[in-house]
Amino acid sequence: MNIRSLTRGDGVVIGAAVLLLIASFLDIYSIDGAPDGAEVPSLWGSGSVVLGVVLAGVIGAALIVVARTLPQPKKVAGLDLGPFGIAFTVFAAWCALGNIFDPAGAFDNDGGVDSISAGLGLILALIATLIMAAAAVATPLLPALKGSLLPASRPAAPQPYGGQPQGGYGYPGAQQQPYGGQPGQPGQPGQPGPSFGGQPGQPGQPQPGQPQAPQPQAPQQAQAQPAGDFSPFWFAVPVPRPLFAEDGSPTPIAELAPGTWYLAVEQRGANLVAQTQDGRRGVLQDTSGIQRG
Repeated sequence: MNIRSLTRGDGVVIGAAVLLLIASFLDIYSIDGAPDGAEVPSLWGSGSVVLGVVLAGVIGAALIVVARTLPQPKKVAGLDLGPFGIAFTVFAAWCALGNIFDPAGAFDNDGGVDSISAGLGLILALIATLIMAAAAVATPLLPALKGSLLPASRPAAPQPYGGQPQGGYGYPGAQQQPYGGQPGQPGQPGQPGPSFGGQPGQPGQPQPGQPQAPQPQAPQQAQAQPAGDFSPFWFAVPVPRPLFAEDGSPTPIAELAPGTWYLAVEQRGANLVAQTQDGRRGVLQDTSGIQRG
């Protein structure tokens, strides 16, 4: 689970769930003319309110948060956890609204009690569930709520996935060695080659009295360089974005989460070929607003 994939909208949902829990311990009724010492039950004293408002709202918020932090979407009864949680929050707000209009239920319809109204607990529960449902529905639609809740931490010394040492394959800015080259051999990147007119006995220099043979060409370093002017680099996405298969399949193979650094290994037009932490490669079609490492 990656908590850095949570959005600002998820933060509002979490805050509303906390407010709903606080409201559940407050008075469910407000009785006119009741003495100060009268004991009024909390929301936990009504089974319909607990099941339809408190638990439905908390469970919906939990499903939304869990669905956001999971690397792969999970399903319940054929539905993704995210939409399932949103439905729970809307249901909780609907039930809270009904309890505000008729807090005593059928009891006051028989003429038994006319002085009962919604207590502070029911009022706060309605406010909390309305905020929760609104944030859950609007998060995929509003860019202000789709932003990352926790900023991406910039790595001090980023290394390639798999724990390879600095300067290894795919590390941004690292010098690549020619295929089959050994450290310290002439012609290797970063090693000085023999200069023209060097001293006798040095590698690559002709001996006195010997015909000068044509100099062999240096290893083709261009093979070790990325195609074109592209160099691998680290990047982070501002919001969760799908990663599609390289064969053009419309089904995402993974979801890139904000707050995590990924390695871009190739550029295909406006798209990037990215590599995940577990070594999977895919095409990132939406590259707007990415943060380069």
